[in-house]
Amino acid sequence: MPHRAYVLINVVPGLTSQVIKQLSEINEIKTIDACWGKPDIVALAEGADQESLTKLVLTQIHAIEGVSQTDTHLVYKFIR
Repeated sequence: MPHRAYVLINVVPGLTSQVIKQLSEINEIKTIDACWGKPDIVALAEGADQESLTKLVLTQIHAIEGVSQTDTHLVYKFIR
């Protein structure tokens, strides 16, 4: 089962459409939702493990022109 994370993305004003376009080209990004207020975008990412999600955020998402800040929330499964 893949690991998932919600990535809250703040964008430089006027570049949201450009950032969404580039996010949509990343296979690990499963959903992209533009929002009013902060964050500007909420993306759901999936990866093989926590390390792959970390690399995704730090090397791919942060590299997109217009991304000013991210806040990543790892999803975990409750054990009953």
